[in-house]
Amino acid sequence: MKKDKKTFWDGVRNYQARNNLKEMKKGDLCLFYHSNDGKEVVGIVKVVKEHYQDPTTDDTNWVVVDVAPFKDLKKPVTLEQIKADPRLSNIALVRQGRLSVMGLTKEEFDTILELSEQ
Repeated sequence: MKKDKKTFWDGVRNYQARNNLKEMKKGDLCLFYHSNDGKEVVGIVKVVKEHYQDPTTDDTNWVVVDVAPFKDLKKPVTLEQIKADPRLSNIALVRQGRLSVMGLTKEEFDTILELSEQ
């Protein structure tokens, strides 16, 4: 993504996660979480194009959004750190571990950024 300056967020095959993609608006900031390798938040991306048909499938149920790198976190925030912080106990990453796209409140977003500074 950094090399190409943007990419589309594809591979979402969960209806709840898909609905969350559809709610994203151009200019929204998102935390970029490595869900397989490392299980940690590593940066912030910006939505640069709202949802459209996922080009990797003919199934019209699935959509993508385009995102661009915005900022690397000073230090990655691990899943263990997130689970250990009581301020984050209600986020979907803790309650529904396999949900790949989820909303956060401003307070939750800021808490994760705060953890990256420690």
